[in-house]
Amino acid sequence: MAQKTGAKAKEEEVSLEQIKKRLDNLDQRLDAIDTMVTTLAEMMMKRPLSMTITCPNCGRIIELAMVGNEKMMR
Repeated sequence: MAQKTGAKAKEEEVSLEQIKKRLDNLDQRLDAIDTMVTTLAEMMMKRPLSMTITCPNCGRIIELAMVGNEKMMR
C-alpha cells in the first residue's frame, strides 16, 4: 500500500513538472507574440505598411494596408 501511495505521489510530481514546463513554454510564446505585435505597431506608426495575404480557403488575394500618422521621410 505504501508503494502505491509513493508511486502515485511521484506521478503527480511528474505531472506538475510537465504542467510547469508547458506554462513556461506558453509564457515564452506569448512574449514572442508580444514582441512581434509591438514591432509591427511601431513600423505602422513610422510609415505605411502593406501586406498581401492569400486566403487558404478560397484562394483570393487580400491586401491589407495600414497607414501611420507620421510623414514618410525621404
